[in-house]
Amino acid sequence: MQQPLRGVRAVIDSGQTAPWYRQAAEVIFKHLYLKSIGTTVFISVFFGAYFYLLNNPAYSATVMPVTGLDRLIGFEPLALPVYLSLWVYVSLLPAFFSTRRELYRYGLAMAMMCMVGLFIFYFWPTAAPAADINWALYPGVDFLKRMDASGNALPSLHVATALFSGVWLHHLLRRFGGPLWIRLLNWTWCIGIIYSTLAIRQHVAVDVGAGLVLGGLAAWLSLRRHGHAEVADEVPSSSH
Repeated sequence: MQQPLRGVRAVIDSGQTAPWYRQAAEVIFKHLYLKSIGTTVFISVFFGAYFYLLNNPAYSATVMPVTGLDRLIGFEPLALPVYLSLWVYVSLLPAFFSTRRELYRYGLAMAMMCMVGLFIFYFWPTAAPAADINWALYPGVDFLKRMDASGNALPSLHVATALFSGVWLHHLLRRFGGPLWIRLLNWTWCIGIIYSTLAIRQHVAVDVGAGLVLGGLAAWLSLRRHGHAEVADEVPSSSH
């Protein structure tokens, strides 16, 4: 039986470690109001800043180039639900933190990553190139295009937040002792969101590449600091 890594452990009466899904279910209800309200406020503030910068950049926007990868990946309107599922994906992750301290560390890391992206959007506004597609034939995508214009392209924060959440969720699933299939499902969802940004022509490959760099670096730095903090928390105050 696979043993979970160091972290939250729910113990059943026999003294054995509880199944991973029971551990995950138990932490969901810890600090539930803080998780719910905090996630809602965070997303609301982010969207307010995002759309403000979309309409009030410091300079005129630079149009991003189309690459061979963009030509290789065809337009797929059915990818729209996967694209929109990001907001479920990023809202799911905070539910699996067991302590306020852990939740605050994660939220701060996510906020700092988003601030880097917003800083770039303001001082170096970019836009995705216009696609030769009649959006009226695809009402769902057309609505998205009218709500979220082609600006704020590089780095793709859609991609950055998806990768950041994917790495953190992988970390938590391993800590719970989650089996391979649930970790593969996590990465399938994450990769699907990243693919969808290209498939619905909301971003081009260079935007996605920059988003991967930002999200990957933020995840690595935050988990590295998180690991150090966990070790510090577990060191006894005095030796015996």
